[in-house]
Amino acid sequence: MMFRDDEWRIRAGHAPANVTTPRHMTNNLYRMSPIQDSMPFKRKTDSWDDEYLPSLIAA
Repeated sequence: MMFRDDEWRIRAGHAPANVTTPRHMTNNLYRMSPIQDSMPFKRKTDSWDDEYLPSLIAA
């Protein structure tokens, strides 16, 4: 429950699938990162550093 999914209010129609797809894409980017840190640390680094996300996408 990395993103506190149980607290989300998205439950009807296509909304869960529309939210899950980008979430899976970002998780895969974090997993493929050459940096050997924890997932929460990678997410924090991504939110703090503007150059971190482009480096993940380019890697």
